[in-house]
Amino acid sequence: MRPLTEEETKTFFEKLSKYIGDSIALLLDRQDGAYCFRLHKERVYYISEELMKKAGNIAGENLLSFGTCFGKFTRKDRKFMLHVTALDYLAPYAKYKVWLKPSAEQQFLYGHNVVKSGLGRITEGTSDHQGVIVYSMNDMPLGFGLAAKSTEACRHADPMMVVLHHQADIGEYIRNENALV
Repeated sequence: MRPLTEEETKTFFEKLSKYIGDSIALLLDRQDGAYCFRLHKERVYYISEELMKKAGNIAGENLLSFGTCFGKFTRKDRKFMLHVTALDYLAPYAKYKVWLKPSAEQQFLYGHNVVKSGLGRITEGTSDHQGVIVYSMNDMPLGFGLAAKSTEACRHADPMMVVLHHQADIGEYIRNENALV
């Protein structure tokens, strides 16, 4: 368990800012204490400083997990892949949101992209390739993805045109439970 290097921090914060913008500071300075991000076995964990000090007493090879895993760095090119386990922390601070019709929820939860006919609403001002948090029409966070079309382009898109590229969803808790540790 160690702090992120400058390059890792830059890569990680760039990925987070796609979804929550400048609200990253709100994750670190919370009312219930100070929180931080730590790297352990190529995974980035979000943890309170109090719990981090306790986890520091355990040898690194014996420590399996601590805090909440936000994602992991790939081994070859050191890109950061955000995991669905971060959804509960990203959703309250989301700048751009997409709501799915009930008919499209199940397809999204199976890992498929979203077409225009399944789009319920989209935040105004969303640009293409923008990170968005995906919600059900009941305002329950389902996952996150990248907008394939801007808000304006979605209005005039064909009903079968892909408007959202799938990144992660809560169905992964069942499909990939071993990989989320």
